[in-house]
Amino acid sequence: MAAEGTKKGVPALGWWLMLVGSLRLASVWFGFFDIWALRVAVFSQTEMTDVHGRTFGVWTLLTCTLCLLCALNLENRPLYLATFLSFIYALGHFLTEYLIYHTMAAANLSTVGFFAARKSEGSSVPVTEY
Repeated sequence: MAAEGTKKGVPALGWWLMLVGSLRLASVWFGFFDIWALRVAVFSQTEMTDVHGRTFGVWTLLTCTLCLLCALNLENRPLYLATFLSFIYALGHFLTEYLIYHTMAAANLSTVGFFAARKSEGSSVPVTEY
């Protein structure tokens, strides 16, 4: 625990989660208001309806919220685990879309996979004594 009167800085993982959460806000915008950009950037091999875009937007808003909350509360193990699992689920979703359903191009998969894989690499949970 930090000494009284001193501020504890945000670790690199916290800053990275804030960056990812902020970037995901763009996907939320595309899902709700610019479905064409989402089709081009992610699901270029299939048709998407407005409902699909909004569903993607809501999911992405949830994961964005998890990233931002976790960035500020890295010592909270349940929140950390939920955030970590959201990256695993997203990576699984995009892998199945690419490998099974063929709705994504390889270039699009590599972009979204980069963020999920980077989070998975730095997955050690900080330990806090209570």
